[in-house]
Amino acid sequence: MSAVEFPRLLKGAPPIGKRQTLAEYEANGGYQALKKGLAQTPDEITKMVLDTGLRGRGGAGFPAGRKWTFVPKNTGKPVYLAVNGDESEPGCFKDRQIIERVPHLLVEGAILACRAIGANTAYVYIRGEYPIGIRCMEEAVDEARAAGYLGDNVMGSGWKCDVWIHSGAGAYICGEETGMLSSIEGGRGYPRIKPPFPAVEGLWRSPTIINNVETIANVPLIVRDGVADWKSSGDADTPGTRLVGVSGHVNRPCHIEIDPAKTTLREIIFDHAGGIWKGRHLKAVIPGGSSVPVLPNKPEALDVPFTYGAVKNAGSLAGAAGVIVMDETTCMVDALLNLMEFYHHESCGQCTPCREGTGWLEKLVHRIWAGQGRMEDVDLLDRVADTVGGAGAGKTICFLADSAVMPTKSFIKHFRADFEAAVRGGGSPVYLARKARIDRKHASHAVGAAH
Repeated sequence: MSAVEFPRLLKGAPPIGKRQTLAEYEANGGYQALKKGLAQTPDEITKMVLDTGLRGRGGAGFPAGRKWTFVPKNTGKPVYLAVNGDESEPGCFKDRQIIERVPHLLVEGAILACRAIGANTAYVYIRGEYPIGIRCMEEAVDEARAAGYLGDNVMGSGWKCDVWIHSGAGAYICGEETGMLSSIEGGRGYPRIKPPFPAVEGLWRSPTIINNVETIANVPLIVRDGVADWKSSGDADTPGTRLVGVSGHVNRPCHIEIDPAKTTLREIIFDHAGGIWKGRHLKAVIPGGSSVPVLPNKPEALDVPFTYGAVKNAGSLAGAAGVIVMDETTCMVDALLNLMEFYHHESCGQCTPCREGTGWLEKLVHRIWAGQGRMEDVDLLDRVADTVGGAGAGKTICFLADSAVMPTKSFIKHFRADFEAAVRGGGSPVYLARKARIDRKHASHAVGAAH
C-alpha cells in the first residue's frame, strides 16, 4: 500500500487558509478552458462531458452530461444553473477545499456549464456555516467580473453570463436539491414533489440544472485538457479523481484527492489518514457520509477500490466521500443516537414517515442508550426503520428519511451485539459513565450538606 494522491482539481492549490487569486489561477492554466469553450457550441461542450462519463459528486452519482440533456428546448423561459455547495452531511468537507482554496475553478466551471445548458445565470448555494468560503467565492466572482470573464460580454464574445453567491442559513434539508431551490427563491427550504424535475421546472418554474460543487469544478479540466486526459484516472464506473474527507478516530484527519480505481478504503484509512489513533484497532467505517450504511472491519469491506460500484458491492455507498472512522472503543449505540438526533432535528416536517419516524428512531435508540430498553426493542428499531423508509423506498418527498434508515439498519445488522449489551448492562458505556459521574456528584453534595 502507498499513499499516492492524484491532484487535479487541487493542483496548484494554496495551503488551507489561503485563496488562489485570479493571477495565480491564470498562471496555472485558469480560464483557458473558457476561451476554448467560447469557440465551441453548447452541444459540443455537453458531448465532452457526456463522453467522460463524469458522475455527480454530490452523492447520487448521476451522470452530469446526461442531466444536462434534460433541459427542454425553446420553452421561452430562462435557464438557470444551481451549484449545490450546501455541504451539510456529517463527515463531509471535500467541497470546502474547492470553495475556499480554488474558487476560480468553480467559477470557470459554472460559466462553462451555463454555456452548455443555455443559461445566462448561475447561483452557487453555500452553507451558512462556511463564512470563509462564502467570502472567497464572492471575491473570486468580483475578480472574474472585473477581468471580463463574467458580465454582459464574456471575453468579448457577445455572450452574457453571471454568477451569484447565495448563503444558506444552517438547514441540512437545503442540501436536498429542490429544498435548495426553495431557499434561493426566498422561501422555506421545503423539498418539492417530483415530477416535474428541476431540469423542466426549477427556479421560478424555469428549467434548472443542479450540480454539486466538485462536479462543476471538473468541467474546466475536461474542456481544457480533453476527454482522454480527464479519463486517464478512475475507471469506467467512476471516471476521474475523487476528493475524499477523512475524519474520526484516525491519526491524521485529512482531505485527499485520489484515483478511486487505484485506491482502496483501507489505503484511505491506514495510509493517507495514518491509521487508527492511540494504537487502537478499527471497528467500523462509514465511507460516504453519515447517511450511508456502516461497514465493519472486514477485508471484503475494506480491500475494495473507492469506486461507486465496488463500495456498493461491499454493502455501502461511496456517496459524498465523507469517510468516518470509528475505533474499537466506540459503542455503536452512542454513534447511532448521535445520528438519529441529527436527522430528527433536521427533518423539515413535510412528510409523516419522516417527521414522526425519525422521532421514533431517536426515541428507541435513546431508550436503549439510557438503560431502559428491552431486548425486543432491537428488533422493533429495525422494523420501525422499515416503516420509515430505506434505500429507494420512496415513502417521502426527499431522501432524509432514507438517510436515517440506512445507518440504522446497518448498525443493527453489523453491530447487534452492542445494542444487546446496552440492554443487558443497563445502558451504553457513555450513559453509564455519565450516570456514575452524576451519582458521585450527588453523593458529594449529600456529604457536604450533612456536615
